[in-house]
Amino acid sequence: MLNIIEGILSFPLKAVIYGPEGIGKSILVSNAPNPLYIDTEDGTSRMNVRRVRPKSWDELIAIIEEVAKTPGLCETLIIDTAEWAEMMCIKDICTKYKVSELESFGYGKGYTYVGEEMTRMLAACDKVVAAGMNVVIIAHAKMRKQELPDEQGAFDRWELKVSKQSAPLLKEWPDLLLFLTYKTMVVTTESNSKKATGGKRVMKTSHSPVWDAKNRFGLPKEMDMVFAGISHLFKTGSEPPAPAEKPIDTLRSIDGGCKRDGGGNPACGRLERPLRCGCLHQRLHRQIPEWLAYQVLAAGFETH
Repeated sequence: MLNIIEGILSFPLKAVIYGPEGIGKSILVSNAPNPLYIDTEDGTSRMNVRRVRPKSWDELIAIIEEVAKTPGLCETLIIDTAEWAEMMCIKDICTKYKVSELESFGYGKGYTYVGEEMTRMLAACDKVVAAGMNVVIIAHAKMRKQELPDEQGAFDRWELKVSKQSAPLLKEWPDLLLFLTYKTMVVTTESNSKKATGGKRVMKTSHSPVWDAKNRFGLPKEMDMVFAGISHLFKTGSEPPAPAEKPIDTLRSIDGGCKRDGGGNPACGRLERPLRCGCLHQRLHRQIPEWLAYQVLAAGFETH
């Protein structure tokens, strides 16, 4: 018998936040509820926070698993940063197999080991989430030239500063992938020269050709880099679990309703029966997240 679970489920947050050095990633996340840092690069020395400093890859994994077994130790576990954790991983692999560098394995086999170990770290992080705690992984960003096979020329693109084996894992795992950057504008001066101005710090929440980002919460594409904009996504121990909400319940909460469509058809009436309304599609995508709109439609609603 299938155990079908319906509606929105409430879980602690899984997030990856990355950006250029010095933009304030660690300070931003320090506002999370009751944080505990796993400081792999000694980047929190000037911050008044709780931290542990692993000396090896196995110790880092052991710390994550210990947090998962100790409810109440923290409400948000922060790994700072991903690339320094990966360097610990690479050092551990080289020591284990008695080689000087990953390239010594040949045919990219060393980086396959890195991908396997990073998967092990994320599995340990999932145990922390299952225990009721948020997990945030901080990473630096690097710029790389990108060339599209069907286009001429190249452009600069921001990417996670980790190996090609680790980057996809860190992008697929979280519910929230934030890219932090400076918003600058190029203006023309009176002498007809170009000058960059601005420098406002912002958070990008959606994918772009020049950076990776995503969110499953319907956030605006760009937000000011202040914790208040994402604070509601973090689960805290003082909050009761949010009841699972069915897509139909969200649809019922939309005010206004439909009167008559352009063809003079009668009003939609009760929401319990399938809707064939020309305005429904617009209402869904304007007032609730796109993914939830598709759930509503899949539950028995139709548009035309």
